[in-house]
Amino acid sequence: MKAAFILGTRPEGIKLAPIISKLRQERDFTPLVIHTGQHTELLDDVLNIFSIQPDYQLSLMKPNQSAEQVIAAAIPVIADILKAEKPDMVAVVGDTATTFAAAFTAFHLQIPVMHIEAGLRTYDPYTPFPEEMYRQLVTRIAAVHFAPTEQNKQNLLQENIDESNIHVVGNPVIDALFYIQNHAPSPLKELEHMINAERKLILLTTHRRENMKSMRYIYEAINEMINRYDDVEVIFPVHPNPNVRNQVRSFLNAHNRLHMIDPVDYASFTHLYSHAYLVITDSGGIQEEAPAFDVPVVVTRSSTERTEGVEAGTLILAGTEKQTIMKAIDTLLTVESYYQRAAAAANPYGDGRTSERIVKWLKEYKAANN
Repeated sequence: MKAAFILGTRPEGIKLAPIISKLRQERDFTPLVIHTGQHTELLDDVLNIFSIQPDYQLSLMKPNQSAEQVIAAAIPVIADILKAEKPDMVAVVGDTATTFAAAFTAFHLQIPVMHIEAGLRTYDPYTPFPEEMYRQLVTRIAAVHFAPTEQNKQNLLQENIDESNIHVVGNPVIDALFYIQNHAPSPLKELEHMINAERKLILLTTHRRENMKSMRYIYEAINEMINRYDDVEVIFPVHPNPNVRNQVRSFLNAHNRLHMIDPVDYASFTHLYSHAYLVITDSGGIQEEAPAFDVPVVVTRSSTERTEGVEAGTLILAGTEKQTIMKAIDTLLTVESYYQRAAAAANPYGDGRTSERIVKWLKEYKAANN
């Protein structure tokens, strides 16, 4: 059985790599890896950790390219590959432009789509934008839905997805974290001088498209936090998006306890998790990853599709206003009992066996369709 895995961003690579690796151990399966090139260098470092060489390496990303341009470029190229390779199944993960383009293309070629990380919802089509609508559209296309949590399953059931096609398996990002802890090369030595054992390490990331108008308020909160607390050290891998970097230059003040660095490889990023006291982010995947290291997360977004983390207490949804972000930061940095509850809360996103469950399903699917 041939299964095509189509990916283009680093988060997609992190989540699909454990599944691809496990499937390669099955002699009756041929995983076909198609790399669209949305995050070429960032994704390549993840695939290298898992010793995965893409079968097709596309170069679809151009400077300042819009999401619709990525999709328009991807569809005909992916279609040509799928027509030539004739896979039995197409696997996509999450909610990126690559995810939607691949699922849309597979639908037109009548190839069943399995959607990994299915059922996440905010039910606001513009938050996060455009991801919320991509994943809802992929749900309508997909033949099988691998949901990380029971809540994700309930979302799909409310949308009239047949329960027999929904499988709660956890999120493969936790599989990837466990693998990287055991197999990844040593992290970048340049990071070590930024990690001060006598200070609380704050890991900061920002990149959301819908946050661009409010990014200044996030950075103003960071400025105030650094000035108010002399026991914090901030490491900020700055996203390569030039729009993000323009906001950083405009609104984030230079400080000797603020380290603005280029994006780091994933092994080094997980190393930062292991030393972090707190994460401040508008990312989606980090909301799942940081709790695996018992690190609380301040989410600088107006809503999150990962409501399980908010309910569990691992995530604090702080919005995008300076005052609400500072309130969350102040509470975590000054109320020890509150911090300890957030750090000790159980991670609802998986136990490291998601890829095993997905491969088991594929084997059963193959046996039923022979």
